[in-house]
Amino acid sequence: MSAFLGTVVRGIRGPIINTGDDIAKVASDALLAAIDGEKIQVQDKDVFSLTESVVARAQGNYATVDQIAKDIKAKFPGDKMGIVFPILSRNRFSIMLKAFARAKKELVILLSYPQDEAGNALFDPKMMYSSKVNPYSDVLTEAEFVSNFGESCHPFTKMNYVEFYKQICAGENCHAEVIFANQPQTILQYADEVLTCDIHNRVETKNLLLRAGAKVCYGMYEILTSSVDGSGYNEKYGLLGTNKSTEEKVKLFPRDCQKTVERIQSILREKTGKNIEVMIYGDGAFKDPVGKIWELADPVVSPAYTSGLEGTPSELKLKYLADNDFSNLDAKSQKAAIIERIKNKERSETAGMAGQGTTPRRLTDLLGSLCDLTSGSGDKGTPFIYIQGYFSNYADQ
Repeated sequence: MSAFLGTVVRGIRGPIINTGDDIAKVASDALLAAIDGEKIQVQDKDVFSLTESVVARAQGNYATVDQIAKDIKAKFPGDKMGIVFPILSRNRFSIMLKAFARAKKELVILLSYPQDEAGNALFDPKMMYSSKVNPYSDVLTEAEFVSNFGESCHPFTKMNYVEFYKQICAGENCHAEVIFANQPQTILQYADEVLTCDIHNRVETKNLLLRAGAKVCYGMYEILTSSVDGSGYNEKYGLLGTNKSTEEKVKLFPRDCQKTVERIQSILREKTGKNIEVMIYGDGAFKDPVGKIWELADPVVSPAYTSGLEGTPSELKLKYLADNDFSNLDAKSQKAAIIERIKNKERSETAGMAGQGTTPRRLTDLLGSLCDLTSGSGDKGTPFIYIQGYFSNYADQ
């Protein structure tokens, strides 16, 4: 990398990926072509990332609504099932709800309010301040919800998810009742067979319900953990990380990802002579400041990465050093002193005052967010991301 540049991120274009493609070869070939075509100088500790979507597509990791419904019937023997804390999503949850409704005669859907765990709001959260509703304890029927907060309308999609979800159930000849509460145990007043649908508190929510007396309780992470009638599956995350593919089919989160990143790293090392770190990424871990939507609807940011990406950043805050330790020096001496401090920094020092304000997150979460923001989820056509200089610092001049 040039001394004038820090981190450089490039979206790498590739072909349309389909079932049966050798994703490790396709991804490696795409990067090698870009390196050759753009005359990129490859360095050790560069990072190459590929989105989980193309990995799952190459694996053919898909399932139909009927296959999901069959697994639901096998795990929940009754005609009535409670659903706890689903997110509000046309892409993520609606088609799974279709499968659940196809498997049951009656569903009770418990929605958290004023928003789901991903930040999708049923109504403007500021309305809570002027209401007499206590979100920590109050359970609302649909009529009570409308009386207090009006018709639900998502600020971005303008979708009324309450009506949307009920219509999906009606289309499968399944009666749906919607209630609003923030305590998962509430569902047991309506149903003793419960499917938990939250993502990041999935284990805790399930355990709460089991302790509260649920007769049958599974999380979405436990549905399709093995193949049903030839379906795809994910042994660790089940239906979490699922996206809509067609009106009758979903794409699951990819599996066996560690083998893929290690094989890509091996191919790139053979072709370039450099040790390039490799990771697979899904949703980034960031929050929209306007819609308040927390982007991370996948179970993890990165399902697999090479060993060099383990850990958290170990950094010093330049402005802290400039304002405190070396504030009495002239500009030239100050720069030299800061560079020397960085070269000799210890992990213990970065945990102290000089490291305060640096982001205390895992490297893969930071890199995954950077990749997700770069590739987007639309028509950019860059499912591969190449990052250089991420591990460089001010002392590398």
